[in-house]
Amino acid sequence: MIDKYLADQQEPKAVEKVYSRLKELLPAGEDTLYIATQKKPLVNILPDCIAVTNRRVLFFTPANLGLSIKFLDFTWKDIADVNVKEEIIGAVFTVTTVKGAEMGVDYLPKVQARKLYQFSQQCREEERKRVERQEGHIINIPAEPTPVAQQAAPAPVAPPTPVPAPAPTPAPEPVVAAKPDELTEKLKKLKVLFDNGLISQEEYNAKKLDLLSDF
Repeated sequence: MIDKYLADQQEPKAVEKVYSRLKELLPAGEDTLYIATQKKPLVNILPDCIAVTNRRVLFFTPANLGLSIKFLDFTWKDIADVNVKEEIIGAVFTVTTVKGAEMGVDYLPKVQARKLYQFSQQCREEERKRVERQEGHIINIPAEPTPVAQQAAPAPVAPPTPVPAPAPTPAPEPVVAAKPDELTEKLKKLKVLFDNGLISQEEYNAKKLDLLSDF
């Protein structure tokens, strides 16, 4: 069953774990299109993986010394951009959501990163067409014209009634700025550490998954 996901020298054991999890997760009508596995330059015992389906992209990270596996997924309608950066050793595949969140995996074999990019672009294009079809089915129904009432004879004009002075408006209460929630603050601090090169892409992904899983 997993042979078609091993055509680009993916790690068989990692693909088998991801595929087993996908069979449990994916509903009817959602198909797995491609699975890519990380290939670290020295030790590659517990590689991160990425799976692309016709509805979403999923990032898998081993946990508990490989006894379990965590994942984070983004649907195509929520993805604003997909990027591949090829480096001396492997490539980095990154997605950015419409809300500015970012998730990526480094040390991917370049051929696998390119395939991920191709499938991702196809899925994003299909999502764009689907949205256009939905919007095209929205029918604007013109409002019925309001009947014009027959003019009645003008009524006698009464003398103007004196208008009482308006009551004084109470001063608005000062607005207290809402404090950002703890999870958002932690994610921002984690992103700053990653942007400044203080933690690796792998450490960033693992810590981000831990924070989101506790949410």
